Order: sequence, then C-alpha cells, then structure tokens
Amino acid sequence: MAIRIDRWLWAARFFKTRALAQAAIRGGHVQLNGVRVKPSRELKVGDSLSITRGVERFDVEVLGLSEKRGPAKVATELYEEDPDVARSLVARLLDEADGDDRPLLLHLQGSNFQLQVW
Repeated sequence: MAIRIDRWLWAARFFKTRALAQAAIRGGHVQLNGVRVKPSRELKVGDSLSITRGVERFDVEVLGLSEKRGPAKVATELYEEDPDVARSLVARLLDEADGDDRPLLLHLQGSNFQLQVW
C-alpha cells in the first residue's frame, strides 16, 4: 500500500493544509530518502523523510500510512522522529541565546516553534 506524500504530511500533522504541504514539497523543503520529489510521489512504510519548516527540521521514518487527518496522538504514531536532529536544534538555539532566555523565547514564538523544557 502507498499514499501520496502530500496527503501523508497533512495526515501526520506536519502541515495544516495539503496546499501548504504541496508548496513545501515543490520548494524543496521535503526530501524522500534524500531525494527531492513531487507532491504526487508515492510514500510507503519504511521510507525516510527530511522535512524543513522554518527553523524546525524533522528527520522521520514512516511507520504507518493514513489518508485521513486524525487526532495529534494518532498522527504521532505514523512516524518516528530522529531524536538527534531535535536535540541539535535546541542546542543551536540555546547557543544563540548567549545565556539570556528572553530573546530565545521571542525568537521561538515568532517562528511558531514549540519548546518543551525537560
């Protein structure tokens, strides 16, 4: 079984609409197995995706397929994120803050990035 990559990105909640997913794919912000693709490209379980959205970068492995957009909890079961990429983003942003948390929080707020404190 396979599904269009733009539909999967929408169902997995990486983008709010399919149109935004298609624009990101056409703009080269989404790569399938390291290769730039078109929105109609078929995606299957086991594929690897690299998704760039503003300052956020996600490297995920596809674990499940869905053509329907469900709750966020169900969407997160469709993929497994590479934890090293998330850690490197947080580390880079903390380095840019130079010890002052306020500019960091404003920067993250402006780019719609959600930061969880461990």
